[in-house]
Amino acid sequence: MQSEIKISHASQELLRCPCCHFKLKSVGQSMTCENSECTIDFPVVDNIPILINDQLSIFTIDDFVSNRDGYYKVKENKLANMILSLVPNPNNNIKSNTNFKRLCNELLSRSNSPRVLIIGSNVVGQGMEPIMDNPAIEIIESDVALGEHVSLLFDAHDIPFEDKSFDGVIIQAVLEHVVDPYRCCEEIHRVLKDDGLVYAETPFMQQVHANRYDFTRFTHLGHRRLFRRFEEIDSGAACGPGMALAWSYQYFLRSFATSKATRAFLRVFGSFTSFYLKYFDYLLIDKPGALDAASGCYFMGEKSDKTLSDKDLIKLFRGVLS
Repeated sequence: MQSEIKISHASQELLRCPCCHFKLKSVGQSMTCENSECTIDFPVVDNIPILINDQLSIFTIDDFVSNRDGYYKVKENKLANMILSLVPNPNNNIKSNTNFKRLCNELLSRSNSPRVLIIGSNVVGQGMEPIMDNPAIEIIESDVALGEHVSLLFDAHDIPFEDKSFDGVIIQAVLEHVVDPYRCCEEIHRVLKDDGLVYAETPFMQQVHANRYDFTRFTHLGHRRLFRRFEEIDSGAACGPGMALAWSYQYFLRSFATSKATRAFLRVFGSFTSFYLKYFDYLLIDKPGALDAASGCYFMGEKSDKTLSDKDLIKLFRGVLS
């Protein structure tokens, strides 16, 4: 494999064709499937292998080779980022840091050198420092966007690794952006080792925030069903009702906008007049009502050979009327 690719040689050996799951070999500035009936060439762009299944994905390899604009190519606007940094943020993920500390401990209790796949790494996840800063954990960062924090580019519907490659998979604020989250979870289950761990955070009460690439929301129980082939370690509300209310209010205001300038003004006005709502979540996050009105939910679980039945699923309801 090419030495400049930003993952270890051992992890490179686990790479597989996203179309047929045969082994890949390095050929010049690309990777080629060794299956004689496939032999697809996957280019390497900015030292990042583009391992996309063109036949099934909503993305194409050419999208990234041509560097066309889109959600998959994140553009930096320094002036806009500077202005936004001065605007109060309505987001408040209360649980992530504690959860990632627990995930780190769980991973290290199973392996001295766990290998962890992050799906959706181009924007570094909130609270992920306990995982990212631990030198014992090998991190493989992936996304459908070219960026500094991406070492592999692939669509999570076809994860290009062999079975049982990882000790852990992290998928934070991603599953709402995939067209088939159930298939993605099946892929996560496949690439995890038998005692492997998954950690996910997914919105429940949030408005559209990725333009055309935003599809699905999950209640707490809906999120649990998504991971029905995992044994639960912990789950709950990660972002509470206060954050959900702030988002709803801001998007209500922005829905009146008819121009980019008006939309920007209403976004700033909405932020300054509602950001404080997120602080109520410190009081609410562990209450039953928070599950019924959360902005987002989390799930931490261990790979299982059993499937949670729907009859058992509904017994897990923990909302106000439980």
